[in-house]
Amino acid sequence: MLATACNDANDPGLEYAPEMYESIPYDPLRQVDANTINPMGINSRTPATGTVPRGKLSYYNHIGKDSVAIAERRLRNPLAYSRQNLEEGKVLYTRACAHCHGEQGDGQGLVGQKFKGVPNYATGAYATMNEGHIYHVIQWGKGRMMPHGSQVNPEERWKIAMYVRVLQKGKGPDGLADMVNDQLETSQKTNQQNTAPYGQAQANDMSEEPGQGEAARNGSAN
Repeated sequence: MLATACNDANDPGLEYAPEMYESIPYDPLRQVDANTINPMGINSRTPATGTVPRGKLSYYNHIGKDSVAIAERRLRNPLAYSRQNLEEGKVLYTRACAHCHGEQGDGQGLVGQKFKGVPNYATGAYATMNEGHIYHVIQWGKGRMMPHGSQVNPEERWKIAMYVRVLQKGKGPDGLADMVNDQLETSQKTNQQNTAPYGQAQANDMSEEPGQGEAARNGSAN
């Protein structure tokens, strides 16, 4: 007995477990059939006016890229000059900036040495740039420096700006400790008298007279 079959090249055949391939919930990046609920029949909808994507708060500001003077006056660093923030700023600067601006902030990075003209943070007007100016230039770029706003988020920009203020002292990375001492309030500075245990407090010792509490008053088992 001989059996033959003819297949239609245009027939896709049967699809096993189609739900594994076609999302039942609305997927904004997947469009199979017209969406009968959303406008224009698509899954993606235009966000409501004034909404901000998760994690993008303050990612962009409304100061134009050519308005660095306005940025100097209006932008204020919301982060504290803590050692942790400055150390993180140092790491970010090393990753994103040192190849041009140099480890010392003197414009003598490997790229800076080749193309010349990269500023020295410790000289001239560069030594007095505030964080608003630095933040704006990181975001939008200036001159031959390309924008880095898509590479570092706002928090990272502020931390880099902090560390640039360190390099403005002309001491290179060694100026970090001075910046912490200069910027922190007296109550925030490291002080052995403040950090040492007081009596039993913070000494990781158990009290010699632990509290006994009150007797239970919720009745008896009987």
